[in-house]
Amino acid sequence: MRVTPPDAALEERDRLVMAHTDLVKTLAHRLAHRLPPQVEVSDLIGVGVLGLIDAATRYKPTLGVPFDAFARRRIQGAMLDSLRELDWVPRSLRRLRRTVEGAIGTLRKTLGREPDEAEVAEALAMTMPEYERTLEQLRTLDICAMRSLEQESENGMSRLELLADDGESVLADIERKQLHQHLTQAIERLPPRERSILAMYFDDNMTLAEIGAVIGVSESRISQLRSMAFTRLRASLNESLAGKAGRQAA
Repeated sequence: MRVTPPDAALEERDRLVMAHTDLVKTLAHRLAHRLPPQVEVSDLIGVGVLGLIDAATRYKPTLGVPFDAFARRRIQGAMLDSLRELDWVPRSLRRLRRTVEGAIGTLRKTLGREPDEAEVAEALAMTMPEYERTLEQLRTLDICAMRSLEQESENGMSRLELLADDGESVLADIERKQLHQHLTQAIERLPPRERSILAMYFDDNMTLAEIGAVIGVSESRISQLRSMAFTRLRASLNESLAGKAGRQAA
């Protein structure tokens, strides 16, 4: 078995890093467009470079994946981890999400079914364009969750167990078996199109652009619908928690 000399390994690491610095910049700028203005691109690039160095150190051609794909995940992970640590999400945005979730929960009880987008917008006293802009804002809350959702194979948790904010710990009091039951029911209640989007995104590893091509809408629209699906799931889980708390109190 041939062992790569340490110097050669370092040279290869440095070569990979230098050849992929533009990837870090591209990912940083792409992420920054979806974040509040107080998040500096330079900060994202800084932590992204650390992720790139880590990727170059760990990469082995025998993994059977291109370095670009291997590095992309670690770079994005480093950026998202840093955002979680900074707790950059404005409280006003968190309040806005709770307001939307509350409206969905109220409508679900009143209508006896999942409300459509027009009904949610009306309940929030918003026009459809205003409601779509709200979904675009809420998408930023899903960015950090995406990193956790991708870790199922590493920590053994369901992808959707981490949809709640880390700080709010919405799911902390539900046992794993009950949680999966609630999630299954919540996913089954999703409108067919939103359920299909989640299936294509998570199970088939399709990009938003690819999903949009299949469904026949724009990539930005798919992003909005994915955020809406997340919001519906969180609302359902919050309802389940409230019901459980009420039964325990009785």
